[in-house]
Amino acid sequence: MNDSEKALKKKRAVHAIMLVVLVILFFLFVSPFLLVVINVFKTKADITSNPLALIGKHGFTTKNFPEAMRKMDFWRVFFNSVVITISATVLTIIFSSMASFVIVRNKWKACTLLFSLMVASMVIPFQVLMVPLVSVYGGIVGVLNHRLTLVLLHTGFSVSMATFMFHGAIHTNIPIELEEAAFIDGCTRWQTFWKIVFPLLKPTIATITIIDAMAFWNDYLLPSLVLQKKELYTIPIATQSFYGTYSTDIGLVMAALLLAMLPILILYLFLQRYIVKGVTSGAVKG
Repeated sequence: MNDSEKALKKKRAVHAIMLVVLVILFFLFVSPFLLVVINVFKTKADITSNPLALIGKHGFTTKNFPEAMRKMDFWRVFFNSVVITISATVLTIIFSSMASFVIVRNKWKACTLLFSLMVASMVIPFQVLMVPLVSVYGGIVGVLNHRLTLVLLHTGFSVSMATFMFHGAIHTNIPIELEEAAFIDGCTRWQTFWKIVFPLLKPTIATITIIDAMAFWNDYLLPSLVLQKKELYTIPIATQSFYGTYSTDIGLVMAALLLAMLPILILYLFLQRYIVKGVTSGAVKG
């Protein structure tokens, strides 16, 4: 066996080992979701006795879904989650993309300072702001228990990361010559942004949509602090109603979790082809 055959054999062995490792990691990441899907069609007794069985002793059942939807008032909390998630995501994209465009195309010291403050704010954990947030907005201003308050808070906490990503995408992938040509043709700065720059940011927009929509949809802590009226609950807060002091109906919890996951999974499958492209377009070249 010559050296080239040995090198080829070694390369194939490395690829085989990498494939095995990737398959193992894949099943480790997917296993919680598979457990939810398997157990959602079982009774509480079957889940408790043998959660790893594909079919329980009492057979296949779909009773968990209607009971979970009734108990959590699914359509109301679903509407609240959709309104809050879409509104906050759209506002984040609009404000952060416009801010990034101004920061990139203007060499003002104020722009540099603002961008530096945004980047610095990304390292501040939300838990640090929890108590002042509730004290100010609840005790002094009195604007808790409103969807708009939660939407604006979501937008404020996420706009820094989105601005950072849009900043890299505009700086790296959108040549200023396109904007100069638009100015020559008579476009204003406003028209240039919406007709030239914004359409070229689709990959980054898709990436930010996925990241922020997942964060807003699955967030429990901030809505639990802002929304205290039952008619304003989002899906994560409503899911908490299935956890009792002495007992928990695992079947209903699984059904509620699956119902909560489906919309965001559909959104991810629809936009996932843009994710890698969006992340790489935001990388600033050295």
